[in-house]
Amino acid sequence: MSTNDYVKYVTQQIVKFMDTPKETRKQQRQERKDLDASSSYYSNRWLGILPFAVRLLMNKKKDR
Repeated sequence: MSTNDYVKYVTQQIVKFMDTPKETRKQQRQERKDLDASSSYYSNRWLGILPFAVRLLMNKKKDR
């Protein structure tokens, strides 16, 4: 990607951000925070698939 393309992309992102109303930006930020609040999201994001696999095995053992 050339420098000119990068500057064009950054400019488009800034203009897009500036054009969205403040309330919409706040709502989107809150939705991202709510998504981040789920515990499985953090374990998968920071530790990978391993915690998910362990939790899945533990749930299978409980069902038996």
